[in-house]
Amino acid sequence: MQIILAFEDVDLTSYEKQARMLENLYIEIPSDIQGAIEQANWFLNCGDVSRKASDGVRLYSFEKDANFIFAAFRQTHGIDLQKEDLHWWKFIALFMDLGQDTTFCQLTALRKRVKSGKATKEEKQAARNMGDMFTIEDDKNYTREEKAIIDRVTENYKKARARLKEK
Repeated sequence: MQIILAFEDVDLTSYEKQARMLENLYIEIPSDIQGAIEQANWFLNCGDVSRKASDGVRLYSFEKDANFIFAAFRQTHGIDLQKEDLHWWKFIALFMDLGQDTTFCQLTALRKRVKSGKATKEEKQAARNMGDMFTIEDDKNYTREEKAIIDRVTENYKKARARLKEK
C-alpha cells in the first residue's frame, strides 16, 4: 500500500516513486534495476503481464479515501485492514468485491457520473457541497507504469461490479 500511496504523491518525482516501490518490495535492491522494476510492476499488477495503462478517469485515491475503504472492507468482508495483514493480491481481489451499498462505492459512482457528464443537477450540487472530499488530484504526472498499476485496480473494480450486476 505504501507503494500506491507514493504513486499518488504529486510531490514525488518518477524516480522517487520507483525508488519507494523498490525499497518496499525488496530487502536488498537487485543490481538489475530495470529487471527489478519490471518484476515489481508484475507483482503490483497481480501477475497480469498484459495490463496496459488506460485513458480512464481516476475515481478514487487510496490516500484520500482511506477511511471509506477501511469502512467498506469492514462492512463488506468483516476485515479490519488496520489489524489484518493481507497479501497484495488478496487485498486487490477483495477490493474489487466491495459492496455497492458502501459509502466508498457510492462516492466513486458519483465521481464517475459527474466526470462522465451523466450526473443529475442534484448530484452535481451534492458533489460541490462535498468540496475537497469529492475531488481527486489530477494524475497527469504519473508515468505509464504508475498509471497502469492504479488503473488496473480501477478496471478490475469495474469488472467486479459488472459481474455482480449480472448475477
